[in-house]
Amino acid sequence: MDGLRLLLRLSLALWLSALPRIASAHGEELKVGGAAAAGPITLSAAQSEALGVKTAAAEFRPVAELLRLNATVAPLPDAEAEVTLRISGRVEAVLVNVGDTVRKGQLLAQVQSRAFGDPPVTVPVRAPLAGLIDLRRAVVGQSVEPDSVLFHVSERSRMRVVGRAYEEDLGKLREGQPAQIRLLAYPEAALAGTVTLIGPSLDPDTRTVEVWVLVDNRAGLLKPNLFARAAVELGRREAALTVPNAAVVEAGGMSFVFVRDGDTFHRAVIATGARDEAYTEITDGLVPGDEVVIEGVRELYTVWLAGGQTGAED
Repeated sequence: MDGLRLLLRLSLALWLSALPRIASAHGEELKVGGAAAAGPITLSAAQSEALGVKTAAAEFRPVAELLRLNATVAPLPDAEAEVTLRISGRVEAVLVNVGDTVRKGQLLAQVQSRAFGDPPVTVPVRAPLAGLIDLRRAVVGQSVEPDSVLFHVSERSRMRVVGRAYEEDLGKLREGQPAQIRLLAYPEAALAGTVTLIGPSLDPDTRTVEVWVLVDNRAGLLKPNLFARAAVELGRREAALTVPNAAVVEAGGMSFVFVRDGDTFHRAVIATGARDEAYTEITDGLVPGDEVVIEGVRELYTVWLAGGQTGAED
């Protein structure tokens, strides 16, 4: 909280220093009172435009209740394989490289055995499954021993996103729930997935359980070990009163929005319910049609903290 207060104070100082420039640019004065007098803020049309204020109406629409999990990407357990041999020998030829896509049974390398034949037998090394060569350790002339890993192959048309759910959230989860995946590497991409596993064991240190989300990867965006956020849909309300997420301010242990009434802006304390990627359900504090600020919220909040009360004077 101390850090938040410091940030707000710094923002307030910067904002107050800018107010005279905004007022003089439009030939108007915005009256700002003391912090104890915080109340409605009245702005002219020109001042609202200068602050970048935009609004949207509180409306009924479907909204999903989401559980957000930090996660990482991994191959499916049966969709990866290490390529090894059971003999000692020397690598005679390598026919693939990292990044190559191979078929099941495709020849990857040839190894000359030390143990059999005169001349020695050449043993083929083949892909145990179709997929991508994502590790190559074999080089021509290399000596290999039994169980030396020469290649790693992974089939990536589908991947799992592995999140961790806290103990108190386990009762909300079940297999088959839809989920939306966002990647740190590609934040604009939203990938659809399905919960396929809720882990059988609780980590005693973190008090969390693994949650697997199966995701189609035909676009090739998913790569092992990428960081992701999984938003699991726990339920959906088909007709909830909602506002855009950008309208909601959370500070001082409460949630509120700024409601526009003509040229006056009131702070309205609200109670919230479900929240998805775009909208927040409002369970108390607003009625349908209320016009809430969705851009310029931070600026209005800063003025409100300074005690902004009355509007422009000509």
